[in-house]
Amino acid sequence: MRILVVGSGGREHALVWAIAGSPLATDIYCAPGNAGIAEDAICVDIAATDVPALVRFAVKERIDLVVIGPEAALEAGLADALAAESVLAFGPSKAAAAIETSKGYMKDLCARVGVPTADYRRFTDADKAAAYVRERGAPIVVKADGLAAGKGVVVAETVEEALAAVDACMRDAAFGAAGAEVVIEEFMAGEEVSFFALVDGEDALPFASAQDHKRAFDGDQGPNTGGMGAYSPAPAMTPALEQQVLTEIIEPIVAAMKADGRPFKGVLFAGLMLTADGPKVVEFNARFGDPEAQSILTRLRSDFLTALVVAAEGGLKHFDLRWRDETAMTVVMATNGYPGPYGAGSLIRGVADAEALPGVTVFHAGTRQSTEAGAYEAAGGRVLAVTALGETVREARDRAYAGVAAIDWPDGFCRTDIGWRALD
Repeated sequence: MRILVVGSGGREHALVWAIAGSPLATDIYCAPGNAGIAEDAICVDIAATDVPALVRFAVKERIDLVVIGPEAALEAGLADALAAESVLAFGPSKAAAAIETSKGYMKDLCARVGVPTADYRRFTDADKAAAYVRERGAPIVVKADGLAAGKGVVVAETVEEALAAVDACMRDAAFGAAGAEVVIEEFMAGEEVSFFALVDGEDALPFASAQDHKRAFDGDQGPNTGGMGAYSPAPAMTPALEQQVLTEIIEPIVAAMKADGRPFKGVLFAGLMLTADGPKVVEFNARFGDPEAQSILTRLRSDFLTALVVAAEGGLKHFDLRWRDETAMTVVMATNGYPGPYGAGSLIRGVADAEALPGVTVFHAGTRQSTEAGAYEAAGGRVLAVTALGETVREARDRAYAGVAAIDWPDGFCRTDIGWRALD
């Protein structure tokens, strides 16, 4: 099969890496890709949101399956445009992707179906939003309605912090049109986990669990990021809890979306809070997580490409998956300054040394080729995702951080406590 993966981050490198392990894959392209992906696929200089160019390429190159990585490409309607040209795609339509691209739609859907989630209100008027914050008090959560690259959510510990978040979204347009509407939620206490299911429009197949680390610094301090590390499986997601999430959250949402005329096809990613009252939805995403995908896919024994095709064509009801018994842990290395302003072009050495260590795989996110042999240049905020398998959480953690230590990058940083909940 001829495959096109769309995107340029660590998630897309993991997708390419996993697809390359399938004997069905004959040619793999990635648009636009990065320096690490270029070692596993043919990179094509087309932006992930350039829908017309991507469709032309897929048709011209007789692509058998397009795997859509980032949410921005889903919001741009790439899956719809490919379907119009009879090109098979793994990823939901623009209408179905609204479960991620509009937090207001997602919350309304949960409320209508009876899926447990935090109490909330939607606002398009900044003054009314501010008045609601003052009325409810803190802690409280303020979310930009649309896509904001993982940075549009503020868990405010004070009223002043929440008001500042409302101002940033609605008065200062910090996230552009994505912040024109905000969702304000009650604060939920508990442990947060991620649960993934493959969906073919009708049936859902449990895929895997993981736990992400959103805050920039150790001890879950600092601003929210796109994710500074993850591990899979999440010990908190027991088999009984997984079944509860499947029957009380995933399956009702899938059925409701089908009934609404926007059937979901792809991977449905539920961000969950394990509260004293049971699991509640924090958010839904319409694609694989980053960096969760890096940990999850290193654990998969089954043919990943076959699973993607079955989800895209239908038939998950009769499909099954096999997994490694090990734990996988991913530590993200980011450019100093991230998630705020950061520089580009700093030199990274030692990636090959890290990958020579037992169980270690390094996935690239924001990298480009360097003129120095064996080196790369940083070209983004989150730059590398050092991932390791281990028999235990501790072994996976030790191996991942040994990989980090092997990489020579003075202008980068990482959290040193990824996996702390599982270790505790």
